[in-house]
Amino acid sequence: MRPAFRFACGLLIATLAATAYAQRQRDSVVLGMTLEPAPGLDPTAASAAAIGEVVHLSVLEGLTKIGMDGTVSPLLAERWTIDPDGKVYTFTLRRGVRFHDGEAFDASDVKFSFERAKAEGSTNKAKKAVFDNISRIDTPDPHTVILVLNQADGNFLFRMGETTAVILDPKSAATTATKPIGTGPFRFEDWKKGSSITLLKNDAYRSASTVKMKKVTYRFISDPAAQVSALLAGDIDGMPRFGAPQNLKQFQADKRFTVEIGGTEGKTIVAINNKRKPFDDVRVRRAIAAAVDRKAIVDGAMEGYGAPIGSHMVPSDAGYVDLTGMSPHDPEKAKALLKEAGVATPLNVTLTLPPPQYARKGGEIVAAQLAKVGIVAKIENVEWAQWLSGAFKGNYDLTIISHVEPLDFDRYADPAYYWGYDSKAFRELLAKYNGSTEPKARLKLAGDIQRLLATDQVNAYLFQLPQFAVARKPLKGLWSSSPIFANDLAALSW
Repeated sequence: MRPAFRFACGLLIATLAATAYAQRQRDSVVLGMTLEPAPGLDPTAASAAAIGEVVHLSVLEGLTKIGMDGTVSPLLAERWTIDPDGKVYTFTLRRGVRFHDGEAFDASDVKFSFERAKAEGSTNKAKKAVFDNISRIDTPDPHTVILVLNQADGNFLFRMGETTAVILDPKSAATTATKPIGTGPFRFEDWKKGSSITLLKNDAYRSASTVKMKKVTYRFISDPAAQVSALLAGDIDGMPRFGAPQNLKQFQADKRFTVEIGGTEGKTIVAINNKRKPFDDVRVRRAIAAAVDRKAIVDGAMEGYGAPIGSHMVPSDAGYVDLTGMSPHDPEKAKALLKEAGVATPLNVTLTLPPPQYARKGGEIVAAQLAKVGIVAKIENVEWAQWLSGAFKGNYDLTIISHVEPLDFDRYADPAYYWGYDSKAFRELLAKYNGSTEPKARLKLAGDIQRLLATDQVNAYLFQLPQFAVARKPLKGLWSSSPIFANDLAALSW
């Protein structure tokens, strides 16, 4: 083959490849995720935030939609009215909506979904806080749902936009964990366990013409170094919640990428098993909190990103109170509290760490800090499924985890929840908060809730989990902050 001809052929092939790649870019995207959903894909039956990252807003929809800025807008409900007492919500549903299998969506699906969430044996994590508060569900016609609450809930419209309140069809609800069927802009296609999940565009979606992507693939990459390599190699196009803050400057300096830094609802904590001795003694829990140096953890594990917190709310929450001063870093105080509690040192404990860097890297720093006050923490690294079946079931001493659900301080009202906090005073305070509709009163009660949790030192509160969204520069639409752990795939474009 003559050199000129060979060069021309090579140029043609390269041009065709580039054209094909550009064409593929316009209608598909590969995103990275740190954690694989477990144990399945039904967010109404399991607690893992990774489930919502895959299916919420994309495959499964609720009555309302929570935006990146935390605002609530209509979704399956096109409008609503609220009675003056705050206890009756009347939702008018969108017409002509269908599930991915062709079944029509109407008021009976809402009634079914919420009664399923309320039912005895339900594992919906919002059962007690949200659905048990619904005393009656009326469906006067196929396009109207009336929800009557026992107690007014000023957060109810927000709650209706959370992943726990997505609407399922009775015919397919039972198989949601393995094959979720919803009304969203994407339908579930395939799950290669341990590797990836693929979603395809729902061409029958009511606003299909505005959805640019025909295919979205999620790849599971728990190792931070592997996340960096995958982005640099082009194996993934973006990572909405990038897990290697130490590499942010590298991507900020690379003109091929965009980097967005925002916040999440993630309350990163050293969770303490309040039911186990000696952690059932508040003095021991306070000793653990006093041993912890929040700034050292944020600097060492998060490259300085992450606002310190002193209770179970983050600075972006309405009613947030900075209570870090109630549990400052004070090793000598920690030693004195352990002695006062009659705890002989060294105290041997197990520190269980799931895969995210904030836990693994942060856990090494926490263990070193605890050691200085006489608490010897044996580190136990576990995969996410192990954490859910172990620590989350109450089988642990200490663990580091970030609770990313908004307004989830209501979990402290459940003595069976994995940290085992049993407080009548807290339950009464939460009931007052839930029953209040006056904005100033709610803010005051939110402050009281935070103070009680800090006083009882249920857990050692560390920092707000930041969000780092890293993507190839042409990709637009990734969330830079997460009031809920979801990905609005319908907003993505090249």
